[in-house]
Amino acid sequence: MLNFVNAGRPGKVQTENQRYHGYIFDFVQRQIKTPDHMVVTRDVILHRPAVAILALAADQQVVVNSEYRAGVNQESIALPAGLLNENEDALTAAPRELSEETGYVAHDLKVLTTVASSEGFTDERVTLVLAHIDATERVATHFDADEFVNSQLVPLSELVTLVKNGTVQSAQTVAAVGYYLAFCQND
Repeated sequence: MLNFVNAGRPGKVQTENQRYHGYIFDFVQRQIKTPDHMVVTRDVILHRPAVAILALAADQQVVVNSEYRAGVNQESIALPAGLLNENEDALTAAPRELSEETGYVAHDLKVLTTVASSEGFTDERVTLVLAHIDATERVATHFDADEFVNSQLVPLSELVTLVKNGTVQSAQTVAAVGYYLAFCQND
């Protein structure tokens, strides 16, 4: 049994100064008293919550996107994903994001887990959702004005290979595929 006495205990934010406010995130500088009684100053990005969807067809094909991502300045391969709207939960956002980006319709949604990819400087949480699709059931896509997404069905085994060889580096994609293989594949 793990014995981490402070695990899950929050620090006490003593001061917070906003340095930037944006649509997707805010940048703040905080002085925090940690659970082990240290006082530290940290730059933190407060990020809107997001969802990523592992959408599987009956033949074990997965919906995969290729999209330009400014943070890494390249076209990246990843699962469909997007930000939650205000007052929206992950199980509401997942089918909306899947249809907007790919045209596929989500069925039988299930939350897998929630991940934090860089908790040292951001509070961003991405909820990973498993969905099932009928590859023949499509609706019109609705991209944001500044995005273009190329979607295709890929065999799950091929996506696993792309993760294993480092072609897919999206943390949420790696986590969703790993979680699915470890805990859900044989359900």
